[in-house]
Amino acid sequence: MFPQRLDSPVAYAIAQAMLDGFDLHYRLFRQESAAAKQRFEQADWHAQQRAQRERIAFYDKRVREAVVRLEQEFQAGKQPMEVWHQAKLHYIGLLINHHQPELAETFFNSVTTKILHRTYFNNDFIFVRPAVSTEFIENEEPAAAPTYRAYYPTRDTLLENIERIVTNFQLRREFDDLRRDAQAVLEAMSARLVGVKLRANFQVQVLSSLFFRNKGAYVVGKLINGFNEVPFALPILHDDQGKLVIDACLFGEDDLQMLFSFARAYFMVDMEIPAAYVQFLRSLMPRKPRGEIYTALGLAKQGKTLFYRDFLYHLKHSSDRFRVAPGIPGMVMLVFDLPSFPYVFKVIKDHFPPQKDTTREQVQAKYLLVKQHDRVGRMADTLEYSVVAFARSRFDDALLDALQREAPSQLEIGDLDGDGHEEVVIKHLYIERRMIPLNIYLAEAFDAIEHGDPAIAAAAREQVEHAVVEYGNAIKDLVAANIFPGDMLWKNFGVTRNGKVVFYDYDEIEYLTDCNFRAVPKARTEEEEMSGEVWYQVGPRDIFPETFAPFLLGNPSVKEVFLRHHADLLDPAFWQTHKERIRAGHVHDVFPYEQDKRFEHHALQGAPA
Repeated sequence: MFPQRLDSPVAYAIAQAMLDGFDLHYRLFRQESAAAKQRFEQADWHAQQRAQRERIAFYDKRVREAVVRLEQEFQAGKQPMEVWHQAKLHYIGLLINHHQPELAETFFNSVTTKILHRTYFNNDFIFVRPAVSTEFIENEEPAAAPTYRAYYPTRDTLLENIERIVTNFQLRREFDDLRRDAQAVLEAMSARLVGVKLRANFQVQVLSSLFFRNKGAYVVGKLINGFNEVPFALPILHDDQGKLVIDACLFGEDDLQMLFSFARAYFMVDMEIPAAYVQFLRSLMPRKPRGEIYTALGLAKQGKTLFYRDFLYHLKHSSDRFRVAPGIPGMVMLVFDLPSFPYVFKVIKDHFPPQKDTTREQVQAKYLLVKQHDRVGRMADTLEYSVVAFARSRFDDALLDALQREAPSQLEIGDLDGDGHEEVVIKHLYIERRMIPLNIYLAEAFDAIEHGDPAIAAAAREQVEHAVVEYGNAIKDLVAANIFPGDMLWKNFGVTRNGKVVFYDYDEIEYLTDCNFRAVPKARTEEEEMSGEVWYQVGPRDIFPETFAPFLLGNPSVKEVFLRHHADLLDPAFWQTHKERIRAGHVHDVFPYEQDKRFEHHALQGAPA
């Protein structure tokens, strides 16, 4: 029970110290995010990628610092629960006029669970639910920038308003021809307004900060006319002369979903009030969970907090059971899911077969690499959790048997809370967005071709072609990001809701620049040529691309499409050329939108990813 009186001086001091730790974290986080503008203006792509990677570690560093301070100054771990209850109430009071209360609550949870060694969700002295509203928070200082700016053009003044929207960001680099680019944007917007009566409320709302990622800066906003709202984004890039250009005009929720995909690196955005940015972005992408939007903005810990709250809410309103996920079992991960929930849960097994020469620590390092790396829309982001409690009644017996057999060190079962109900606690797991495994996606298409009527068979053949082309494109995008996927079997790739192919099995990934791509040596004798064994010397990171074919191209229809579109993936020269360019410092161009959406411009020096 919470105390009726706040009579502990040390409780207030703990709360204030906790908030000091959070404020330091967000100040540094915001400084790094704001510095992305200067790096973009200077076309310092390597520094931009490095900052994106290093910023991920900011949160855990500040949590550790706060834990050390609280232990040294207040012996926090030895304080009675009454003090912690009061500390939480004081903390709530300190957040009433705070601009990032939801992030500060999560920071309190992170520090408290480190000190009190209590990480189950049903804890009285952490914020299981938010205590402070994030609605209608405003910075009342006169010089403060608003969350978004509103422009009120007519048809005749829309062009000059588009120019004003861009110039208001005060980019310190010259545009090649801003009027030309604004005209291209105007034509794209006008196409959406043909035959549409402009209502009295016709306006353009644009978030006040640019969104930076890799080589791109994005204007994000929406057109409002009557009851209709149309999301849009304008990618700003550098051309081959080092001048700025607007590369496209992206429209609608699907385009914005691609831009903010869970398979892409996090944005850098200077936000005073992140909840207001999330609320605006949610109006553009109402199907995207708030947790994923926070994560896309680099606030991954808040994303995890909201995901877990959504997950608990889903458990309360569902009754299906966790099961072993459909598909070919992995050798490193045991994967399970809840059929009604669109995510999968992955646990590292205790033992791996001989062909998997790795350790638990190495697998975790690979997942961290993916978290910190540019995922170019082709590697699924993961949520990593420790000590997660589930109700035993929600587990299928076959799944529990598999966990006890494959990962007993990660499992604890019992009435751990003393409430008369058994729990299953998993000590470490990864959670990813669920996709259709590519091998299953193709198998379903093959079945339709074989058994369906002509129209269904024709659609299935298109499905096969699209999947194979997307598979090759996914590998080439990973190559551009300096990633060699390692195990390239179809089962390690998934198909998203909008048909994108994404890689999700990371235990064998390597940096492309660490691999040695070779042609298979010619046999010197007939015995060598007929041998079923590898007769030539192979180094630990030697890759022979021509040997991919027997594993990938057994189906004739798959083989035909693959060789028509991606035969270069079987050529060592393709891989070696990309490796050498990356080593020379080149940052490849990977676009988060289709090529046909781009305006006609000169060749670009940089492109987003």
